[in-house]
Amino acid sequence: MRKEAVVPERCQTIAVMQRIIGGKWKLEILYYIGFENVHRFGGLRRHIGGISESSLTTQLRELEADGFIHRHDYKEIPPKVEYSLTELGKSFMPVMEYLKAWGEENLGK
Repeated sequence: MRKEAVVPERCQTIAVMQRIIGGKWKLEILYYIGFENVHRFGGLRRHIGGISESSLTTQLRELEADGFIHRHDYKEIPPKVEYSLTELGKSFMPVMEYLKAWGEENLGK
């Protein structure tokens, strides 16, 4: 008779947070919008080295769908679009500050 593997119960809140902020560039995107006042697509792309246009577009759309950022299209020619934090995104900034401080203290950066 085979023993069935015991699978620990997952913490659903952590699983949801991992899905929301687990994208390769999402924390950097939130950092630049929240702390560095970078609100335009081109500015984000310049600040985040190595990100492709399609990856940035995808990650911005996901953050918008999850309620962390707001996309404002000014409907101008040439196109002008800016991103800002929603109230939910703003409420996440203390977590970002803590992560940054923890990294500086424990990762030697």
